[in-house]
Amino acid sequence: MKKIVTVLGARPQFVKAAVLSRVIKKYNAIQEVIVHTGQHFDMNMSDVFFDEMMIPKPKYNLDINSMSHGAMTGKMLEGIESILLKEKPDAVVIYGDTNSTIAGALAAKKMDIKVVHIEAGLRSFNMKMPEEVNRILTDRISDLLSCPTQIAINNLEREGYKNLPIQIEKHGDIMKDAAEYYSQFSSEKSSIIEDLALTKEKFVLATIHRQENTDDIEKLKSIFSALEEIHKQHPVVLPLHPRTKSILEENSIAPKITLIDPVGYYSMLELLKNCLMVVTDSGGLQKEAFFNKKHCVIARDETEWLELVENGFAEVVGSNKNLLLEVYKKYTNSNKDFSLELYGNNVGEKIYQSIYKLIQ
Repeated sequence: MKKIVTVLGARPQFVKAAVLSRVIKKYNAIQEVIVHTGQHFDMNMSDVFFDEMMIPKPKYNLDINSMSHGAMTGKMLEGIESILLKEKPDAVVIYGDTNSTIAGALAAKKMDIKVVHIEAGLRSFNMKMPEEVNRILTDRISDLLSCPTQIAINNLEREGYKNLPIQIEKHGDIMKDAAEYYSQFSSEKSSIIEDLALTKEKFVLATIHRQENTDDIEKLKSIFSALEEIHKQHPVVLPLHPRTKSILEENSIAPKITLIDPVGYYSMLELLKNCLMVVTDSGGLQKEAFFNKKHCVIARDETEWLELVENGFAEVVGSNKNLLLEVYKKYTNSNKDFSLELYGNNVGEKIYQSIYKLIQ
């Protein structure tokens, strides 16, 4: 039986990978070994997380976190290499743009093992973002690039990938499969709407955690000042990232909005399904807002998901308070049709078939 090693480092990557794992299990023609680098130390990733989310548990956990980018990536490279020597897989599968992503790709490539990059071709065109560096380097040394959108394909073509011996496929966004699958269970698994006494489509969901915002106090103050203004009209619910929390405390910033502890995926789905709109600097949440037919105000200076902006489902506002409030007001009265098909269907199945052909 052919074998793949899947390298993951963050909770969202496990949720995405579970889609492909279910397809692999259905066909029973490939053995999958899952490696957790431990990059994002996450209290929500206990055994309960894997059981509730129906996600295969990792065979290996490297427990590498809380280091500088270089130290973390180097440690991961060393750890993954030793696992690949032992497991001898036919391919390594990686997701997204984390340090775990590039470490998995490098370890495999240096051992002449095929590399499959899921969520390939995305670009923010901001080389100050560690994620941008990771995704560009990973794409270049991969054998199969699974792209979520036509824009991702176009990015690769502009960079000359047609001239390279790399297989490029437009499969769609695997996160769409995950959101649709878990959405069936979220209302049974989470009572967060009732617990917080929220009224459907009368509150705004927000998340702020990107380094570009948390490390610039003026930007952070501006964003939270806008959220406080919104909170006067519609309650703002913000699951507080540990980094954001510590920076707020260090600078004696106490936003007058509803701050809650980080939530599990089912609770986040319920918040998404029931909110009025989303304000975020997260990449993945922009798409998940769309999957749940919600507008998204992007508190960053750029986005990888240009199709959301081009089609009027999201808008980039950076940390500009006035612009953020202006877009919030615009979306409050929107009756936009969200039926446009942007991210494909049966994505896990398509990715599986391409991997199966690659390793035969």
